[in-house]
Amino acid sequence: MTPERPTLAIYGIQDRDTYEYPFYVHDHNLAIMQHGQVREFLQLERLSRRKRDNRLHEQLYDLLKDRKLLAETFDLVFVDNVVGRTFLSAQGNARFEAPLSKELATDLEEGQCWWFGQQANAWALNHELAHVFTCLPFFGNFKNNSLLVHFDGGASKSNFSAWTFEDNTIRKIEAHWDYQYLTSIFNANALVFSVIGAKLNEQNSVPGKMMGLAGHGSYQPALEQWLQDNNYFQNIWGEKSMFFKQAKADFNLDLKAFDQKNQWVQDLIATLHELFVRESLQIFKRLQQQTQSKTLYYSGGCALNIVANTRLIQSDLFEEVFIPPCCEDSGLALGAAAFAEWKKHGQVKTHSPYLNNWKLDATPPEYGLEDLEQAAQQLLQGKVIGLCNGHGEAGPRALGNRSLLCLANDTRLAQKVSMQHKKREWYRPVAPVMLDKNTRYFTGLQAIHHLSRYMLLDFDILTEKQEEIAGAVHADGTARIQSLFERAQNPYLWDLLNLLDEKYQVKALINTSFNAQGEPIVHTADDALQAAQKMGIAGVVIQGKWQAVTCEETRD
Repeated sequence: MTPERPTLAIYGIQDRDTYEYPFYVHDHNLAIMQHGQVREFLQLERLSRRKRDNRLHEQLYDLLKDRKLLAETFDLVFVDNVVGRTFLSAQGNARFEAPLSKELATDLEEGQCWWFGQQANAWALNHELAHVFTCLPFFGNFKNNSLLVHFDGGASKSNFSAWTFEDNTIRKIEAHWDYQYLTSIFNANALVFSVIGAKLNEQNSVPGKMMGLAGHGSYQPALEQWLQDNNYFQNIWGEKSMFFKQAKADFNLDLKAFDQKNQWVQDLIATLHELFVRESLQIFKRLQQQTQSKTLYYSGGCALNIVANTRLIQSDLFEEVFIPPCCEDSGLALGAAAFAEWKKHGQVKTHSPYLNNWKLDATPPEYGLEDLEQAAQQLLQGKVIGLCNGHGEAGPRALGNRSLLCLANDTRLAQKVSMQHKKREWYRPVAPVMLDKNTRYFTGLQAIHHLSRYMLLDFDILTEKQEEIAGAVHADGTARIQSLFERAQNPYLWDLLNLLDEKYQVKALINTSFNAQGEPIVHTADDALQAAQKMGIAGVVIQGKWQAVTCEETRD
C-alpha cells in the first residue's frame, strides 16, 4: 500500500438473487480516507432513496464518474460477506477477486482487481475485522490490551469473533457460529416474525421492533423453559397453529392470533429478549476472564441492542467500552478504510458521527438567535419539526442533523410523531435528546457514560421526573437518551436545547430519525422538504434556517 495514496473501501457484495428488497446482503456503502481522515462516506440508501440499498455494483461507475473520481488512483479495499468475496460491477469494468482461505486472516489479503480499464492493487478485509475497525474513526487507535468483538447475524466465516490488540498486534481468539442461536432470535425465528407480523423480506426491521415490544413485557422463567423445550418455535413458518395448540395444552390459553397487546405474548417476547441479553453478558464475562482486558471495542448489529449494552456497562467487566454509531453493516466500508489507513500511517483521526457527506456542501449551518427562537416557538406550540443541517449521521440513528424533534412531555404528541407521521407500531418508543446536565437531572446519576452521545444506552428515569418527559419514557420506565456533552458535539442542537432550557424550562426534546415509512433517513435539503410534506411536518430547519412546509396538517 502507498502511504500518500487515498484509500477507497467498498462493501458491495451482491445478494444471492434479485429480490424486491435487500435480503441476505444489505446496506452497501463506500468510504474514502486519506492520512487517517475520512474524505467521503456514503451509505448508498441515503442517495438512492431505497431502504438498505444493496445495488452498489450497479451504481458504482456513475457514482465515481459524477464525483470525478474515476481517474484518481486509490488503494482499494473490499469487504466480503458470508455469501462470497467477489465484487463485480454490473458493467464488468470493476472486478475484484479475493483469495479463498479456510481461516480468518488478521490482516488485509491481496487479491486480483480490474479497475476501470487497468489492473489495480487491491485487498480484501474480512467482514469481521471491518466491523471492529469501525471503532477507529470515532475513538482513535485501539488501546493496548484491548478486547475486540464482532457480534452479528453473519459475517464472512462467523457470526461471532473475538480478537485481542496488544503491542500493535491483532490476535484472533475465536470465530465461529456457536452463538447463531442468539442472533437468530432477532432475524430468523418464526415465532418472533409471527408476533411482530413481519415477512421474511422485512428481517432487517425485526430486531428494533422486537426490542420495543419486549419493553412492554417481563421475563418469566417458566416461559423460558417452555421455549427451550419447544426449540423456541423457530421453525413454525408454515404451521403457526402448532404454537397455539401448545399454548393451549401447557397454559390453557385460547389464542387464535398473535395479539401484541396480550400480556402473555408481551412476556414471551420479553423472555426471549432477556435470554439474548443474559447470554451475551456471560460471553463477555468469559472473554474478560480469559484475556484480562480492561477495554472493550464492540461492533456488529448486536451492538445496537441498548438493553444488552446498558447491562454490559453496569456489569463493570471492563473499565472502558466503545461502540461506534454505525456498528451494523452500514459502517463496513468505513471500518475497512480505517484498517488500511491504520496500516499505512499507524493511526486514524477521530471524527464526529456526521460523516454521510456524499454530494453535500461542507458549509456549516448559519443561524442566529432569531433562527433558534423561530424553531423553539414551533416546538412550544406542539409542532413537529425536522432538522437537515450539515452532513448526515453515519449509522441507523439520527443524532440531531437528520432528526425530527418535538416536545417530550406529551404522550399524545409522541404517539403522533411515531404513529401518524412515521407510521410506526404503537409499541415502539421514541427517544429523547438533552444536555448532559439534564440527563443527570432525569436519571439521578452523577456521571453519564459517553456512549449516550450515540443513543446506544438506556437509562432508568426517576419516577418523580417521568411526567416531564412522559412521551419519551418507555413502558418499562427507561429512555434511550442522546446526551450532548459539549457544544462542539452539535452546535445547532446544543444552542436550541440551551435556549429551551434556560428561557422556557424545557429540558428535553423527542428526537427520532427524519424518514417517512419505508424510506431511508433524508440526505439532501430536497429530500427533507419532500419528506416533511409527505409526512405532514410543520417545517424544516435547513442549514440553520427555518422553512415552513405546506401540507394538509399545516393548512388545518
